[in-house]
Amino acid sequence: MPPPIVHFNDPVLRKKGAKVAVFDRALQGLAADMVDAMHRAHGIGLAAHQIGQALQLCVVDLRETRSDFDWELDGARPPLELFMPMVIVNPDVTAVPEPQFAAEEGCLSFPGINGDVLRPDEVTVKYQDENGTPHTLRCNGLFARCIQHEADHLNGVLFIDRMDSTTKKRLEPQLKELKRQTREAAKK
Repeated sequence: MPPPIVHFNDPVLRKKGAKVAVFDRALQGLAADMVDAMHRAHGIGLAAHQIGQALQLCVVDLRETRSDFDWELDGARPPLELFMPMVIVNPDVTAVPEPQFAAEEGCLSFPGINGDVLRPDEVTVKYQDENGTPHTLRCNGLFARCIQHEADHLNGVLFIDRMDSTTKKRLEPQLKELKRQTREAAKK
């Protein structure tokens, strides 16, 4: 059974994740559970924070998307099926500052809440996989957006923090309701 996904206003979502130092079966099991939780929720990314673990760990799976994006993993362009779902540990993300695009984002910790977020279109991320093997990924489009969204989670930053004030104001009633639901669930 995959772990439950925590929702907005859970304090763990605002914590900076601890760096992962031990790459063992426990970490591999946690990553596998996260992939299962992400797939069950029909998501394309999930950070450890979203299952209550403040760690520098996230998972991504874009195989089912219809978006146009490019990537280079360790100097090659392997098919997505060969490396996804991917486990990203201790990521160091460098964004190419321009161009930036606004696009609608959602988040599994904010069910039913979507809004435009402005982000750079291309990133390079240096990370380790669940075995501790280092990798370098360059990507753009939805792939880069997903990496940035999940890396933000690992630093306690939420997608609503990156929305402009007009978008956030429009979502305010939904955010208040989600906060209320999260408080009520915590009492049980």
